[in-house]
Amino acid sequence: MTGNGHDKTQQLLEWAVAELEIPGIVAEVKDADGTWFGTAGVADLTTRARREPGEYLPIGSGGKAFTTATILTLEAEGRLDIEDPVNKWLPGVLNAGGYDGDRITIRHLLSNTAGLFATGLAPELVSGYASRSRFAEHRFDVWTLEDLLKLTVSQPPVGQPGERFVYANGGFYLAHAIIEKVTGNTYASEVERTVIEPLGLTATYVRPEGDTGYRGPHPSAYSTQFYKDGVDPADVTPENWESMMEEPGLQPLDVTEFNTSWMPGNLVSTTSDMIRFINAVAGGGLLPPAQHRKMWTTVSTEGVGWLPHTRYGLGLFELDKAATGGRTVRGAAGSYWGHMFCVLGTPDGEHTIAFHTNTEAESSFGLLFKLAEAELGITIGA
Repeated sequence: MTGNGHDKTQQLLEWAVAELEIPGIVAEVKDADGTWFGTAGVADLTTRARREPGEYLPIGSGGKAFTTATILTLEAEGRLDIEDPVNKWLPGVLNAGGYDGDRITIRHLLSNTAGLFATGLAPELVSGYASRSRFAEHRFDVWTLEDLLKLTVSQPPVGQPGERFVYANGGFYLAHAIIEKVTGNTYASEVERTVIEPLGLTATYVRPEGDTGYRGPHPSAYSTQFYKDGVDPADVTPENWESMMEEPGLQPLDVTEFNTSWMPGNLVSTTSDMIRFINAVAGGGLLPPAQHRKMWTTVSTEGVGWLPHTRYGLGLFELDKAATGGRTVRGAAGSYWGHMFCVLGTPDGEHTIAFHTNTEAESSFGLLFKLAEAELGITIGA
């Protein structure tokens, strides 16, 4: 699977399996020469089956981009305004825990600048999966939207609306609820209508709340992302979480069957579909010009313990031009137990890469940058 100018990328895939203890990795590239697909490692540690094109993959927080695209389409249709306060659509939902639903807007939710705490680290959520035994007990728990809205305000604000970027899944739970309130339809049906159908994403879908399976071939997923014995999830912060994890070297746990109803969007897709999606939203092929500009009006993520060398738009990120030599590279990513997914591309659609690992690889964001450098020819962080 080498050749056609992708030798460095293939070598990096093999390095990732050998050095980062990733069971299997795939990368798909679209450029002027067409489409290239590379793989290393295995889809299943027991059968040793190889990974293959067309696998169905959970995209994690990549689903935030679909939520944003749906909201902005509704704005273009005149059904809402992203400057609307949350209370206009969800009266009282944010009037708890010190939040003010009259001051927090939809834009704040989608840009992670609402002042919401880091919802993904809420003890009520992560304690269910904190250790291997806890994961086994709670892996099929279902989180309803009502549960997630309560989780969103379960800790006090970490800042004022618009003050700074703090990565918070809760903003997208609220956006999910706003979509349903505005339209009277399900979130899944609106994402289908506004994004999936227009782009012809035939292998992309929102998982039903209780679903833990896939509609087609998929890799097994493996995790070592568990806390050490005795760690209280309430003590975990965006700054110290890495030091709380169990020691390396333990056998990975098979986490393929896992209810991820708490994941914003909870979407499944493929590398091919996600390349088509990012090319459309990065280059302006899905949204009208006004909404496209809003999607890519970015804020700094510096110094907040998130993905370095980036700026955040609405549900997606852009690599900092100071780190790319002035080139514009846009993307979406997500990582959680058993998975790391990312898609990166240039706005002109001339060069795009999507990749997936069937574990949440240690230093996974470092891998993201290495692949961007190998495939897109940029030097990040220089």
